[in-house]
Amino acid sequence: MQLSDNSVSTLQYLAAGFWRRMAAIVYDGLLLLAALFGATAIALPLNDGEAFNSHQYGFSVYLLLVCFSFFGWFWTHGGQTPGMKAWQLKLVAVSSPNAAITWTQAVKRFLASILSWLIIGGGFIAIVFSAKKLAWHDRLSQSSIVFNPKQA
Repeated sequence: MQLSDNSVSTLQYLAAGFWRRMAAIVYDGLLLLAALFGATAIALPLNDGEAFNSHQYGFSVYLLLVCFSFFGWFWTHGGQTPGMKAWQLKLVAVSSPNAAITWTQAVKRFLASILSWLIIGGGFIAIVFSAKKLAWHDRLSQSSIVFNPKQA
């Protein structure tokens, strides 16, 4: 089932804007970079301490799994990465806005996010043109990022 702009009308007033989402992505990107450095340090002894080359596809898959684990864990456990928390954003399932997304939704979201970046950020730019501020990966994973102001 595809997510249309009309199916998230209850989330419209909470929909997170493009720039706030980009700020959270930058924040999370820096944290992810640190995690990738750590993951590489763990893997280096398995490669006799030598640098990995472009033909070692297992290493690329390993780093991709580290990336998915980083985002997937936060998305499915509270719906907020550290960057999302800092920028007062929360990922919610459209079917149950008070619940975190499932691992299946996380996989769909992660893979669609990669596609969104590969097409020169087109999936993210879609946020600007969507009445409900939905990116491609929001639609595919039946989820939405909403503004979640801190509770008093």
